[in-house]
Parts: sequence; C-alpha cells; structure tokens
Amino acid sequence: MSGRWIKHWEPENPEFWERTGKRVARRNLWFSILAEHLGFSLWTVWSVIVVSLPQAGFPFTVDQRFWLVAVPSLLGAALRLPYTFAVPRFGGRNWTAVSAALLLVPCGLMIWCVSTPGTPFEVFLLAAALAGIGGGNFASSMANISYFYPESRKGLALGLNAAGGNLGVALAQLLVPVIISLGTGVHLVYAGLFYLPLIVLSAVCALLFMDNLEGAKADFRSQARAATRPQTWVVSFLYIGTFGSFIGFSGALPLLIQTQFPEIEGAHYAWLGAAVGSLSRPFGGWLADRLGGARVTQWTFLAMGASTLLVVAGLRSGDFALFLAAFLLLFVTSGIGNGSTYRMIPAIFAAQAGAEARARARREAAAAIGIAGAVGAFGGFFVSQGFRVSIAATGGITGALYGFLVFYLICVGVTWWCYLRSRVLVTRVPSLAYARV
Repeated sequence: MSGRWIKHWEPENPEFWERTGKRVARRNLWFSILAEHLGFSLWTVWSVIVVSLPQAGFPFTVDQRFWLVAVPSLLGAALRLPYTFAVPRFGGRNWTAVSAALLLVPCGLMIWCVSTPGTPFEVFLLAAALAGIGGGNFASSMANISYFYPESRKGLALGLNAAGGNLGVALAQLLVPVIISLGTGVHLVYAGLFYLPLIVLSAVCALLFMDNLEGAKADFRSQARAATRPQTWVVSFLYIGTFGSFIGFSGALPLLIQTQFPEIEGAHYAWLGAAVGSLSRPFGGWLADRLGGARVTQWTFLAMGASTLLVVAGLRSGDFALFLAAFLLLFVTSGIGNGSTYRMIPAIFAAQAGAEARARARREAAAAIGIAGAVGAFGGFFVSQGFRVSIAATGGITGALYGFLVFYLICVGVTWWCYLRSRVLVTRVPSLAYARV
C-alpha cells in the first residue's frame, strides 16, 4: 500500500479474501456509509424544512414548497454520473473525502437563507437545488464499494451501504424537527449548524481510514461501454420505480401529511417511511442473492401496486392510520426493490461477459450502477411533481397515486419480458439462464 493506494486486490480469491480482503473491505464500507449517510441527510433535509417555513416567517404556497422538495432530486440525479466516473479517476478514498467536504456548500447556503428575513423564493430554490450535491454521493459510494467485494457478497454489501445512506433521510426527518424546536419558537438555522461539524468529521475520516484501489482505475472508454449496453437502461428504468419511489415519497411525505391530514402532526410520523424503506433494502439484496434479483424485483412491483391501492383507500376513508400503514408498506417494498434491482446489475454483466472478461465486467457493472442510480434519482423529482400537479388540479393526490400504480404494473411487465422469459434468456443470452439475475 502506498499513499493509501492498494495495488493488489483479488476479492474473488478465497484465500486473499479471508486473509486481507474482508478486513479492508469492511473498513472502507463503514466509512463510506458515514459519508453517504450525511449526503442523504443534506439531500432531503428540505423535506422537513418546508413544513416549518410558514411558521418561521416564510409564507410560501404549497405549490412553491413542493418545488423546494422536488428540485434537489434534479441536481442529485445529474451529478450521479460524473460522481461514478470520479471514483476510477481520483480514487474511492480521495473522492469520498472531496464529495463529503462539498456538502458544506448547500449546508452553508441553507443556513444563510433561513436566517435572513425576506429571502426571496428564488434563492431558497437555489439552496434546495444545491442540496442535490448530497444525492451524487450515493453513486460514487456504491461504485467504489462494488470494487471491494467478491461477486457472492456484493448484494449484502451494496445493500448495507445503500441502507446506511438511505437512513440519513429517516434520521434527518426524525432529528431536525426536534433540533429546530429547541428553545422558544422555530429555529431552522439549527438544522444547518447541527450538520456542519459532522460533514467535516466525515471528510477527515475518509482521508484517514479509507483506501483507493488501483485496479478500479479504468479508462473512460471501458466505463462508457456500459452506457451502450441495453441491460443498463432496462435496469435503470426499473430503478426509477424502486429508488425513485423511495426518494420521492421520502421527500414528499411530511408535506403530504400536512396537506391531506392537517390535524395530524406529520413530523411525528414521516420519518418512519424512510426508516423502514432503508432497513428493508439490505433484505432485498439478501433475497436477490438467494432467489434471483429479477424474481424478487417482479414481486416487489406487484406489492408496490397493491400498497398504492391501500394508500388510496386510506385517503378516501379519511383513515390516517390506514394511510400511514399503507405508505409504510409501500416504503418497505420499494426498499426491497432497491436492493434486488441493484443486485441484478453485477449479476447481469458477469453472466454476459464470461470468465475471460470478468475484470472488464466488474468495471462496466460499476459504471452501470452509477447510470442506474442517476436515472432512478430523477424518479424522485417526478414523484414530487406528480403530487404537486395532482393537488393543483384536484386538491388531492389520488390522481398521482393512480399514475404511479400504472407505472408499477409496466415495471412488472418489463421485468418479466427482459429477465424471466426462459426462451429469451436461453436464445439471446444463454449464460443468463443459469445466473441468479
């Protein structure tokens, strides 16, 4: 090891893995989780801030506040591709430290906005958009960790890494309402001040305890090859349904509760959705390792469709308990789908490549993970916008939910058509017939 660069890395070698690889991989995984966790927290902190803006003296409309919830997903999605390519270019350790430090920008601007009376909506919109910097961390983190683990352990490792990041949403929605209410009145500035030292700590820990893998330094051509693979875009489409739902519902739920059930204190319950969705993600990866990612993903979309109908039933009956329980089920199933869909990517590339091209397949799979993460994150924007348009047009969110239901059913069909039809698997991609995709 020289300058935190590891030159020799053979995770598929059992002897190397037990002697050295497991310990190093785990250390990098834990500090990756810390950085990604804070990235998600800053990415979605506006979902909590918007609920208290009128009380803090910023009387924005519901439509404007839904925009503040939605725009972080746009920048977060756009940054995920360059963030993925940054890992082989700069090294996983180096880029984790830099990307963590960049979170100081949206955090600082948020502090300025909420502490300056009369700040115009356009400046708030910019501050919320820049929170998307935190969304980019996910792609580089997942791509980096995928290099450290052997094929048989990627599902659980990627699931834990993603879940640790996703929990940043739940903890932000749980802690920030408490933090900003300390003392008398509402102090939104406390949210930013709380995260500032944690961001610095994360960047320092990445520098001190993480590693760069020299074998992960692929040239851009080999990574860009992943963008030409049809399977990359099929899985990216499916990831819109799973991760797009998770991040979109996470951002919108506090405001949904406030607008649809105004008598309920949404801050007491909204964090539960992101929490159960995050915790179920590793289970999705684990199930995919054993049952096959495509099979788990297909059943997940069916369950998400059923959960959506239950949410509609809760709205129509005015039963908040049913509404919340159905939404929690929707979060659980989307979390499982996140894990299983991501697990499909390395399995697909490994099966298509064959033994002689496994190293290239790993590099392409890492790039495909970044592409899928980027495309899926755009789904969060469309979910929030779907709710905004539905409320503006009808005063409720039932129309948006029916639209999501149709999309989930389309995803069921796409999963079956592309990965579960035996004849297609055998005739078009023979090796996939024996892979746990």
